[in-house]
Amino acid sequence: MIRSVLIVLSLSLSVNIFAAKSKSNAPQSKILTSSSKGNAVRSILINQFKRNLKAKEISDLKKQALNYAGKAIPALVYIMKSSEFPDRNRWVATFLVGQIMGKKSGPFISKFLSHPNWVLRMASLKTLLALKLKNYGDLYGKALKDKSFIVRKQALENIRKFGLEKQAPVVWSMLYDKRNYYNPKDGGKKRTNLIKEAIKTVGELKFEKAKGPLLSMVQKEKYKDIFPEIDYSLTRITGKNSPDSLKLKKRFWRKVAISNQTF
Repeated sequence: MIRSVLIVLSLSLSVNIFAAKSKSNAPQSKILTSSSKGNAVRSILINQFKRNLKAKEISDLKKQALNYAGKAIPALVYIMKSSEFPDRNRWVATFLVGQIMGKKSGPFISKFLSHPNWVLRMASLKTLLALKLKNYGDLYGKALKDKSFIVRKQALENIRKFGLEKQAPVVWSMLYDKRNYYNPKDGGKKRTNLIKEAIKTVGELKFEKAKGPLLSMVQKEKYKDIFPEIDYSLTRITGKNSPDSLKLKKRFWRKVAISNQTF
């Protein structure tokens, strides 16, 4: 997982695709006029994207592709689909397709949420988020069960930022997914930070069915490591603000739990 995190950090730092467009600084010999044939554009981009590029080269190549506009799409689509290109470049190609085509690229990019390569799944989630395409909620919910921890984390971010209340039950189910826990060397089972984020998200989505379990969990010692997240979530769901101290908070939520009981 550490390797995956490093890859994502590298990709995120090197690919600021959705920044404002600027004039290309790429060598003029590589830039074609708008009347140039599409197959020439395709050949140039494919040859460039096959290389292991440095950050500055990627920046120049992005500007070059944006200058080609729609003529770059056939090459970028080919790059996304082919494993002969470095993962980093396929990530760049995904974002470029989104930037050039805009929201119209949604149906195509969303298909990569089930791609075998986690880098493409991750890039698709990030691109759809940048394009503000919230209508793929069911696919984001499905991605919460992805085998990649990083993809699950990104899917959760999409759901949270889009406020997709319909996906709240799937978010809640993350607490029961053993892949969101790890086994330390000293034994036992520990919660990853993804559990904390999931608990906060169900609160932001105001998932009423989580209120009862959370009111029970907030009183138990074994959940003390996620007490702040439970408290936050209950505040969002109930609309009630708990006191400042831990002791008073527990007492406050105990009273809320009693008031919610039916006899």
